[in-house]
Amino acid sequence: MQTRLFFSIFLFSICLSYAQQPATGAQQVEASLETKDQMLANSIVKNVPFTNVGPTIMSGRVVDIEVNPENSTEFYVAYATGGVWHTSNNGNTFDAVFDTAPTQNVGDIAVNWSANIIWVGTGETISSRSSYAGIGILKSIDGGKTWEQKGLLDSHHISDIVLDASNPDVAVVGALGHLYSDNAERGIFKTTDGGDTWEKTLFINEKTGIISLAEAPDNPSVMYATAWERERMAWDFVGSGENSGIYKSTDAGTTWELVTTGNGFPQGKGVGRIGVAVVDANTVYAVHDNQDIREESKEEGQEQDDKALKPEQFKSMSKSDFLALENESLADYLRSNRFPRQYDVAKVKAMVKSDELKPSDLHLYTYDKNAADTEGEVIGAEIYLTEDGGKTWKRTHDGYIDDFFFSYGYVFTEMDVNPQDRDEIYLVGVPLIKSTDGGKTFTYIDEPNVHVDHHVIWVDPDMPNHLINGNDGGLNMSYDAGKSWNKLNSIALGQFYAINVDYEKPYNVYGGLQDNGTWKGPHTYSYSKDYEAEGQYPYKSIGGGDGMQVQIDRRNSNIVYAGSQFGYYNRMNLETGERKYIKPSHGLGEAPYRFNWETPILLSPHNQDILYMGGNKLMRSMNQGDDWTPISPDLTAGGKKGNVPFGTLTNVTESPFQFGLLYTGSDDGVIQVTQDAGGSWAIISEELPQDLWVSKVLASSHKKGRVYATLNGYRYDDFKPYVYVSDDFGASWKDISSNLPLSPVNVIIEDPVKENILYLGTDDASYISFDQGSSWELLDGSMPNVAVHDMVVQTEANDLVIGTHGRSIYITNLNEIQNFDAGKASDLQLFELDAVDYSTNWGRSWSAWRAANAPEIKIAFYAPQSGKATFEIMSAAEKTVKSWEVAAEKGFNYIPYDLTISKAGKKQLEKETKDLKIAKAQNDVYYITPGSYQVQIKVAGKTASTKLKVDEGSRRRDWAEAGANAPEED
Repeated sequence: MQTRLFFSIFLFSICLSYAQQPATGAQQVEASLETKDQMLANSIVKNVPFTNVGPTIMSGRVVDIEVNPENSTEFYVAYATGGVWHTSNNGNTFDAVFDTAPTQNVGDIAVNWSANIIWVGTGETISSRSSYAGIGILKSIDGGKTWEQKGLLDSHHISDIVLDASNPDVAVVGALGHLYSDNAERGIFKTTDGGDTWEKTLFINEKTGIISLAEAPDNPSVMYATAWERERMAWDFVGSGENSGIYKSTDAGTTWELVTTGNGFPQGKGVGRIGVAVVDANTVYAVHDNQDIREESKEEGQEQDDKALKPEQFKSMSKSDFLALENESLADYLRSNRFPRQYDVAKVKAMVKSDELKPSDLHLYTYDKNAADTEGEVIGAEIYLTEDGGKTWKRTHDGYIDDFFFSYGYVFTEMDVNPQDRDEIYLVGVPLIKSTDGGKTFTYIDEPNVHVDHHVIWVDPDMPNHLINGNDGGLNMSYDAGKSWNKLNSIALGQFYAINVDYEKPYNVYGGLQDNGTWKGPHTYSYSKDYEAEGQYPYKSIGGGDGMQVQIDRRNSNIVYAGSQFGYYNRMNLETGERKYIKPSHGLGEAPYRFNWETPILLSPHNQDILYMGGNKLMRSMNQGDDWTPISPDLTAGGKKGNVPFGTLTNVTESPFQFGLLYTGSDDGVIQVTQDAGGSWAIISEELPQDLWVSKVLASSHKKGRVYATLNGYRYDDFKPYVYVSDDFGASWKDISSNLPLSPVNVIIEDPVKENILYLGTDDASYISFDQGSSWELLDGSMPNVAVHDMVVQTEANDLVIGTHGRSIYITNLNEIQNFDAGKASDLQLFELDAVDYSTNWGRSWSAWRAANAPEIKIAFYAPQSGKATFEIMSAAEKTVKSWEVAAEKGFNYIPYDLTISKAGKKQLEKETKDLKIAKAQNDVYYITPGSYQVQIKVAGKTASTKLKVDEGSRRRDWAEAGANAPEED
């Protein structure tokens, strides 16, 4: 008894010590950024090349647009997780200017056009579940070539930057602050020395930050700022508070006064996010997401409560009282609570009468203990106007603006005003709307090629019919005040939640994107406008909503499982177009299932008819989702009360060694295992940090008892990497986070060939370990610092496919990584080359207006140290036909070789081969001929060689004839 008591106390103490990890401090983040920079400089895999394979036609969320006031065809666009881009040709093409920055997470940008200075406030501010924290202010004084961190590191989410047009060293910044924790570095900050130091000029409290900041165009000393009190947790979001309001400054942001107290603007706990559009020093529009409950909604709710049956009534209702209920009232209850159609009044009463069902089961069916109490429909979007500098405010419209903000107005509240007509205003919400009478009435100006969920609208001050709009689907432009729109998506900026691949030849990639559905496309895709002539974009949409996980039947890749948020999955046949909704539903006698935003699904590797789906229980279908059976109890910690589903499964994995050896992970930190297909379950996460989101659980493909787990503290603003491995089915765990810099971890996978190689993705990078996690190398030197959400290896092509949340999909081949011998890291290692097919088209141009066809291969090698590398291409007679030198870096190097030979090499090959005549190609060079060669490399006194085989290819005969007829050369 004493032993059991001690063990219980011990476990309780562990839970207390791990519960709710503290938010990561600014000093820790700063040190980690320096560590990561050094890690990149020293990484042996930083040169591993990645190819971006799109898609581009749908884009990521736009958060800001800055247009050159002297030339509206030049502007910068900021994407929430995709960095900053510049165009000088009205959006026909864009150049990345932020790829060298330590983050791609952006909240706002400001440009001093005359001085070529760009300020970026990092960290998106819409406060959604995928709003990543930033690292304060970044500044470039050379148009985006280089970036310097300029403070406010602990602000996390910066909403607006206002620059002084007369002094490039002066800036005023609105900081929203942490998303998931309280902090002091929020409010309004001002610098007069270019960002070297900051003065906090407005602070309200540690839960309230600034969401909008703007100056008066006629008097820059007058500024308006909106404060927003909000609190997000993994299980709940409160988007309003009594400290929300509008502030005014008359001294360029040095002091501030609240101007929404008792003067017509809403006050109290229902004041939500506010955005302002400043017409002049005295005239300001404000758009407000009012979270107060509509009065008529309260009255309707009260009337319904008085008349309708309520779930609580069934909780203790007797059998006789139930059978005496009026049939019409019971039918209304069954219908309004969405009971399965087969349960009509007659059947339910018969089941209760025969004791197959208890009255309390009708309460249980509707009862979600974690669901937040609802009081009715909120007021939602409202427009207010002051014409006296904030002394008084009035609402511009009667009634409600319905079908605009819907249930998530906290991500919108941005607007703009026609500078030439103050009554013409544009508002962003789920649709894009416009008023020409000062906000009294509104019209809809979306078009089919414009995505929903808008965040930015810019009105050209010189040509007001010219609009630029940013939304969840990218960028659009109009020249007729919104009657028609062009789409300006040419950059790969997709925000993927999850990806997968099939095994077609060539194979396809699949993925679910934030608010852009699910797509399928060829892994060979590279951006071009060819599809505009051909009429077919290579990627195809296969599902809507927020796209989530995808599973593809290995037997028939036309059978795909995909869907949207909270478990709304379909099985589809892409060949026939057949589609079936397959989300599991609970039965009478069960409480409602809880499903995560990104509900996990898995086709069993042992039988592709068997499908798993995770709610709060693990569901299994033996017939492709037609029927479901829960094979577990609740596998979570039970969740918490709130308006976001919580206490849900985030992961399911099945061992390839044994059917029914399953692991699950939950959003509230619980990992469980069953070794008998759900017959019994065991919690295996007690010794791990508690309450953290389980971002990945992976059953090993190399060892039956091995399992990996990654935990993610992002929802506590905890950026520590949590990575673990167990070799005994989770009975004990080993921390393998090793030298990883601070950043929440999203995914870990094994190399399918080399047991010791692991790949890992965080909120700002991807990594590789050659030693089972004892140490990590920064992998994505050729990728920006973007969030990596998912990884998969296409084993036949031997490609690593990476899904990012901001820059679409990247691919790299793993041949060299797998062939690298980490045990011989002090040796020069030259990797095998694929055979090359010779072509007489090498060096040939199809017209005078086109460049010559120039072939190229990459010679990959590992150098044990940096230095000069000498290459030689040697003939079968071991004679040099070409040599050159390059600078090699320690680690993996990929050197292009254009398949040319020198003039001396040409003569050597002709000497070695009877009747061989090598003519100059059309581009005036000699190309290597079919045969076997050696590639030799020397670095720091060490030598390595490998074979290069040039096959004759399909055009060998044409080449031979051309060579035979060529004139002699000296």
